[in-house]
Amino acid sequence: MPLQQSEVLYTAVATAENGRDGRVATDDGKLDVVVNPPREMGGNGAGTNPEQLFAAGYSACFQGALGVVARQEGADVSGSTVTAKVGIGRNDDGFGVIVEISAQIPAVDAATARFLVEKAHQVCPYSKATRGDVTVTLA
Repeated sequence: MPLQQSEVLYTAVATAENGRDGRVATDDGKLDVVVNPPREMGGNGAGTNPEQLFAAGYSACFQGALGVVARQEGADVSGSTVTAKVGIGRNDDGFGVIVEISAQIPAVDAATARFLVEKAHQVCPYSKATRGDVTVTLA
């Protein structure tokens, strides 16, 4: 079910100047970065890029979802890490992204880790937002 405006707890606001070759900043000043296309896409690679920002946000959000799921299941995810790899490339519609999420959860066995990651993927807001439009694999 889609989130309704009346249910919003927090809204992040960021403004970009000059798209992929400029600057992006949040209204509170906590994030203010130069963005440049990566060398692989013909840019100078001097700044960060939207895919890195998306990967950072997705991995942090997924780690949070993993923590929620672990508490519900009584599992220990202390010392865990979540890595998001975000790729961009051409598709039939112009460009698209693909995501690979991997989690290292040292305190549980492989089967439990897989269960927790799959369950986190069902509740993570980023996973929900991309479902159906972005290929997301769980490694």
